[in-house]
Amino acid sequence: MEPNTDIAQRGVRYAQDQFSEVMTQTEEFVREKPTQSLLIALAAGFVLNRLPIGRLLGAITRLLLFALKPALLVYGATKVYEVMHEE
Repeated sequence: MEPNTDIAQRGVRYAQDQFSEVMTQTEEFVREKPTQSLLIALAAGFVLNRLPIGRLLGAITRLLLFALKPALLVYGATKVYEVMHEE
């Protein structure tokens, strides 16, 4: 097994363990303080609802689509250049 693969697997295992620990702590907190948990969830939902996430995602999508055309042109020109110099 390669060292990089081993490091990646250990990283994935560590992330899974940390996620499980956070989930366990969250479940315990919700069971101990259901009213406070509900208020926190409502506040988080309100804040997330007020954020312009849809506009941000739309703007990012438009920007990516706008940049895609020149990128494809440059990529195609590069490929044509490579083919021309191989022959």
